[in-house]
Amino acid sequence: MTDCIFCKMVSGELTPDIVYQNESVLAFQDINPKAPVHALVIPKQHIETLNELSDSALAGNLFTCAQQVARLQGLSETGYRVVINCGADGGQEVYHLHLHVLGGRQLTWPPG
Repeated sequence: MTDCIFCKMVSGELTPDIVYQNESVLAFQDINPKAPVHALVIPKQHIETLNELSDSALAGNLFTCAQQVARLQGLSETGYRVVINCGADGGQEVYHLHLHVLGGRQLTWPPG
């Protein structure tokens, strides 16, 4: 996708503040953080929403990456939240599947 900001990060056209990556996922700091720690985990292949995710190995890799990001950011002991927004009513703003890893403070419920 030529217009997708996250695809531009994967291709190297844009340079995010990378936290972690492997062959199929990329994790980087959110540029508009909602918590002291706020990273995004994306698949390197363009998948618009959670509704289009059909690869169970990739789904597992996304969540394993979220765990790794939490560990690297020092959140494993105190706790963190992983959020996926899906579609307009779900609050999705960038239509490239991404997981938010949030922490570094007490998170409230309900989230929104």
